[in-house]
Amino acid sequence: MKSIYVFLLGLAIVLLSDFIGKRSIAIGSISIVVLPMLYAVIFGLMMAKGCLGVLIKPINKILTNKNVAFAGKLSGYALLILGVRLGFSIGPNVTKIFDVGLAFIAQELAHFFVPVIAMPFAMLLGLKRECIGCATSISREGAVGIITEKYGVNSSEGVSVVAVYMIGTVIGTIIFSVLGSIAIYSGLHPYALAMACGVGSASMMTAASTALASQVPSEMQDTVMTYAGTSNLISTGVTGIYLLLFCTLPFANWYYTKLYPVFFKNK
Repeated sequence: MKSIYVFLLGLAIVLLSDFIGKRSIAIGSISIVVLPMLYAVIFGLMMAKGCLGVLIKPINKILTNKNVAFAGKLSGYALLILGVRLGFSIGPNVTKIFDVGLAFIAQELAHFFVPVIAMPFAMLLGLKRECIGCATSISREGAVGIITEKYGVNSSEGVSVVAVYMIGTVIGTIIFSVLGSIAIYSGLHPYALAMACGVGSASMMTAASTALASQVPSEMQDTVMTYAGTSNLISTGVTGIYLLLFCTLPFANWYYTKLYPVFFKNK
């Protein structure tokens, strides 16, 4: 019965976030667009037992471990609705996707640059085998499945990829929303930026692309959402998983053997 209160609490957060609406924060010549999704994530975080739960005790009775697990499963069904929305955007613009097909393929080459750039930084922070898990991909569902299956959930690699996945889930949407808003000031074409939005979870991609779309002319908005959705589909599913399994992960293990003596030669 208490699960109904989870729906009501979620509905209250949605209505409050929508009531606040889209806001713009001007910092010098840069305008950061803050969307209702960002408020919803922040309000959701505030519902934790260590935050508002301390002051408002009934929240703790609603957000029990059982109900939180239920809400997590429910979010998966909510993302199906988002998937349908993206499908409706991609369908009418499919010819535009074919026109820039090579660009989407070329984007996948970036998978190789992730370990090249990220692993040295991870080792500077003192990570060893952990960097194989956290610095070889965007650490979303597909990567978590591959790495935990290959090395084990409790291995250094497994723990690190799950850690990055959780951090991305908790604060990734907030960061992506801000990045999507200010990326337009980089001087890069909005369509290139739209493709760059598709490198996270569906919610992260939506936060970034929606913020970006709000900064471009109306005739470009549907194309921005289409490119972001297609890029996300390719990066996290169509080719991203296979590139990680057969290319990036073997390369990362070889790269690790070359970097380890450099960073840990005296240890």
